[in-house]
Amino acid sequence: MPSVIDRFTAMSDAEMNAYFCATDVLAITAMIRDASDEELRGLIDLDHFRGEAVDAILDRFEEFADTERLTEIDGVVRFELTRARKGPECHTARFAHGIVTLDADAVPDVTITADIVDFVRLVTGQSNAALLYLGDRLGISGQELLALAVGTVFTVPGSDHAAVDPTLLDPIDVATAVATTSARHLKGVMEGGFRPIVLQEVFRRFPDFIDTGKAGTMQLAVGFRIGGRRDGEVDRYCVHIEEGACSIEADPPEGQVRDATITMDGADFLRLATGQLNPVRGVLTGALKVRGDRSKALALNAVMMPPQPRR
Repeated sequence: MPSVIDRFTAMSDAEMNAYFCATDVLAITAMIRDASDEELRGLIDLDHFRGEAVDAILDRFEEFADTERLTEIDGVVRFELTRARKGPECHTARFAHGIVTLDADAVPDVTITADIVDFVRLVTGQSNAALLYLGDRLGISGQELLALAVGTVFTVPGSDHAAVDPTLLDPIDVATAVATTSARHLKGVMEGGFRPIVLQEVFRRFPDFIDTGKAGTMQLAVGFRIGGRRDGEVDRYCVHIEEGACSIEADPPEGQVRDATITMDGADFLRLATGQLNPVRGVLTGALKVRGDRSKALALNAVMMPPQPRR
């Protein structure tokens, strides 16, 4: 039985064009999903496959996407798709009223840079744009939320369900992405438009990572002042634990009585929340500044069970 690479190598340019223009999107998606990264990279090295596949994906974007989500996207997106030892291939698409049109001369609102295999996996519902961005495998220059909206518009093949949702990130996947990327990249992420989503999700799930047994007799309130925003402001939260129950208060009132307040940069907070930063070391290095009862701040960490990255 010929391999998927042999199958497409044997096609002429006209046959390849006919395949991507006429074949059902589900069949194209299944073919891509069944191919290993090695096979897919081999296919992409075929010039006529790469050109027809990428153009077909962009020309038939609406068929891969959730109609309702696509309607909400408005803007011009430039895709810079990279290959090993090759220059980027650029495609510019205009999104308006649920329609996507290629427009090479349009000025982009955002530029998305990605490995071409990641791009193909993303479109076919196998990759999460938010995780690729956190893990520094998706470059975004411009309107971050527009890029993430485009990256999360695709549907699970054969269903009406969105393939990924940036507001429902798996904590272990987030921890894995954070563990494998640089502090500089995390700083950039936590300065940009993706920051509110990250903070909202981390604190929404915070109670899930409290050891209720250890916290059974504990009573404390620890505030967080998270800096690193481009406007110089801070995001404020307060974690309350009472007899094993954990609750989160966003934007607590100034002057609220609490046991301790931790001040830190957004990137360091993300590392702390995913178990990549030891709080004692953070205090010693100045990454964490504690006002109030330092033992209470450390007690909060003692009952936390942060998600562990996959090895």
